Formats: sequence, structure tokens, C-alpha cells
Amino acid sequence: MITPSNSSVTGCPFGGSNYVQTGDLARLPLLCHYPVKAQHLTSDPGYLGCENAACQKRGASGACRVRTCAATLTFHVVNFRSDVEFVLFAGGFGTPCVLKRSGALRFANPASPLYGHLSSTDSTATSMRLTWVSGDGRPQQVQYGAGKSAASQIATFTQKDMCSIPGLPSPAKDFGWHDPGYIHSAVMTGLQPSQFYNYRYGSDSVGWSGTNKFRTPPAAGSDETSFVIYGDMGKAPLDPSVEHYIQPGSISVVKAVAKEIETGKVDSIFHIGDISYATGFLVEWDFFLHLINPLASQISYMTAIGNHERDYAHSGSVYVTPDSGGECGVAYESYFRMPVVSKDKPWYSIEQGSVHFVVMSTEHDWSEKSEQYKWMNQDLSSVNRSRTPWVIFIGHRPMYSSHIGIPANVDLIFVTSVEPLLLKYQVDLVFFGHVHNYERTCALYKNNCKGMPKKDASGIDTYDTSNYTAPVHAIVGAGGFSLDKFPKIVLNKWSSSRVSEFGYARVRATRTDVLVQFVNSGTMEVRDQFRIVK
Repeated sequence: MITPSNSSVTGCPFGGSNYVQTGDLARLPLLCHYPVKAQHLTSDPGYLGCENAACQKRGASGACRVRTCAATLTFHVVNFRSDVEFVLFAGGFGTPCVLKRSGALRFANPASPLYGHLSSTDSTATSMRLTWVSGDGRPQQVQYGAGKSAASQIATFTQKDMCSIPGLPSPAKDFGWHDPGYIHSAVMTGLQPSQFYNYRYGSDSVGWSGTNKFRTPPAAGSDETSFVIYGDMGKAPLDPSVEHYIQPGSISVVKAVAKEIETGKVDSIFHIGDISYATGFLVEWDFFLHLINPLASQISYMTAIGNHERDYAHSGSVYVTPDSGGECGVAYESYFRMPVVSKDKPWYSIEQGSVHFVVMSTEHDWSEKSEQYKWMNQDLSSVNRSRTPWVIFIGHRPMYSSHIGIPANVDLIFVTSVEPLLLKYQVDLVFFGHVHNYERTCALYKNNCKGMPKKDASGIDTYDTSNYTAPVHAIVGAGGFSLDKFPKIVLNKWSSSRVSEFGYARVRATRTDVLVQFVNSGTMEVRDQFRIVK
């Protein structure tokens, strides 16, 4: 399946380099433009056995002279606005040869308002941002509550906004480009914390979404908050297709978190880097937004930027890997508008209930003379602990990991620069992703355990911070990407718990107690849990 329908379907034997540069080693059809989805006819088990035979030509005697065998394939498609075409090839993925093209197929309403997702704008919980996608660039609106409405601001980006380097066009700049349509964003004001509201979005000219319901998070200073946190999710096909960068655990995590939301006990979600793994194949953002819509349309969906959103050579990222496929943060910041400092400065803080969250970018300069470092220092120094007794620090790349990665998962220069801030301002808990598993540490600073947990009456590891020593670190990068296994022998004395299973962390914070539970998304079983108490 290709889009748009006029895309080149000529074979390009070196097209695989477009995937490899982003880290995707999957085997895909080597065309001169990105094939959005591909399936073998043998996906239909009756094809090779010719169970659906048909006679195309008969001789004078009535005997069949030409017999064909039919296959039926099912493709899951979302409305990504541009027309599509199905192309039948012979020759396999390596040397594709066109046999038949379907002709252009168009969506009934490419301007439809779709994939609405929520985010918090400040710590009062009296306003919420809704962002959605449409093929129409005229203003639309969100209607909410008892007769209120807010007009949308409109953004988009073009191929010229994508990054590349001379002599090697990035996927986003060339092979994987797809028009994003128009990204609408509107802020709903006059809300009350921890309350439900109905809403819909769109316009009379392009149509309206269905009526949805969301709940605002608790305001800063209230007694408690509950949230789910994970990293490295991406998406996987809802059909047997081969696609770019499939993250096998993403669907189970979305389904499990949807069940968490149904309980009414989740105030917000934090997705901490490596969001869609589109990595320059822009149509994948639409599939990802469709996947998370059941979650992000109901509660605040807060994000942090990761290497697969931002990094590219000569783009200003700390790391010069081609991991973003040339997106360089443009697509991410367009789809997920956080309460950040300004464009391409994707760090922010926000408070919910008893927690002050600090969200940094590990992909932008964090050295001691950088703007981001100065911001972190200022923000952490200004926390009002009587209002928010807990400080939770969030980023993408970790400071500690027992997984042995190539390249290394931990940048020691980053640790040396930023870790002292955590101790200086008595950060309680740190969440990172990037490594695709779950790992928890002791109360840790400079590679040494400063405090160990003790079992409470229920047998749960409990860290007592009444006499603060150091923060506890937790990696929660098991949101979907293929899992990273731990070595059979782990020598790090600071590693308290390790789980290599798909899942997420469920967190509940009161004014005196934080409970963290890592949940296996397939079984909903708690695989590790710990408390921090004051």
C-alpha cells in the first residue's frame, strides 16, 4: 500500500539504507518511495493451495485453459488524508516488479478532524489543550462543557523544515516524506480540577468528532495524584502487514493502560521519549495518534522528547546519530505541544497534586553553561515543598542501566553534569526510558547506594526519605519497543530490581507516600513495587 498514489514504485536496491540509518533492520520492499504497508499473498493460507480458483479462459470444448488462484488480504488503514494505491508485485521484497496497480483510492473526507489528544497547560488544572489533525487549514473549534467553545490555532510543517546532510537525503526530506495536513490546537479554559467534561471538535464545514469525555488532573497542592508513565512505545500494525519500525509491545501497553483509565484512578499519562518511532516516515505519526487516541482523548497525555524525535547531524542535538530520520523535533513539537519554554526548547515543569514534575530534554545541551541547565537549576530551586512535597525528575536517556548496549546507554558526561542537581535539590524519584526494560535502583548517587529500602508490613520495599540521602532511579522504557535483556550476571550493587517485560509504571502519590508499581501489560500483574515515604 503506497501513498500518495503517484509515488514511485520503481525498485531501488539501496532503499534499505533509509531504514537502517534510523535503526530499523526490518526487511521491507525496496522501492524508491516508502511503502506504507506490505503483505505477501501467502498471508492468505488458501492461496498456495489454490482454494479460490477461477477459470479465466475456456477452450472450444469448454475445458478451462487459463486458471487463476485468488488471495484475499486485509489492510488496516487510518485516514491520513492523501489518496492510496495498492500495488501487486512479483520478485519479492528485494527485487520488486510491478504486475498490477489498483488506481487511486481516496478517503471520503480527508478533512475530517481526527486523533484529538489532551495535554495540561499549567499547574492550576483549570485549562486543558486539545490537539487534533485535519486536512483542512481553516479554523475549527472545540466545544466543551455547558456551551463553551475555543477556536483552534493552526500549524503545519513542510519538507523544507526537515533536516538532512549534503549527499545523503534523510527519510523525512525525501523517501519517507508525507504531508502532515493541518494540526489544530485549542485551549479549553474555565475548567475545574478533577472534573469530567464532554467535548467535541471540528466544524460544520469539515464535520465533527464524536462526543468525548475527559477529566482534568488535580491542581497543584491537592492531596494526591495518580499517573501512568512509560517510554519507547511506538506502534504496531493492526493487521499482518510489514511496516517500518514495528514495536511489538505497543498494542498490549495501550490496551492495559486503557483498562487503568476505566477504573477512574489515573489522572494523567507521561510518555517519556521515543514517541511514535516515525523517524522520518511521516505517515507513521497518523497511525500512532490513532493508536493512543483511546488514552489521550480522556486524560492529559504529557510527553518528553527522545532521540528518535530529535537527533540528527548538524541539527543542534547533543548526539549526532540519525535517529530522528531528519525530523529534528519538528513533527514531535507540532503534534505534542507541551508547556515548554519556546520552540526547540522542550523542557518544562508542571505540578499535579502533591508532585512537582521536572521534564528535561536529554537530546539538547544540558552542560553546566547551557540554557537548559540554568533553567533546571532555577526551577528546582524554586519548588515549594509545602505545596508539592515530592519532586519527580523525568528525561529520556538514563543515568544508570545494567543493560550493556552498543553504543552505551549511559553518557557519563551527562551524568556528571546533571546528577549533582538531583542531590542538591533533594529530588525524590527519577524516571528515564531509552533502555527497553524496567530497572529500579537503591537511593543512588555517583554509582554508590546512599540508602537501601526496607520491607514494610506488606512486604513492599520502602525508602524512608525523612533523612534524605539520594534519589531513587527507575527505567520505564518497556512501553513497546523490542525488549532489552539483562546480562545473566549483574555486578551493579545499586540495581535493586530488573524486569524485561512489556509494561508501564503505575504511580500514586499522597503528601507522605509514593507507591510505584511496574505492571506487565500482558497479564496486568504487578512485577515490582516500591514505596517512598517521608
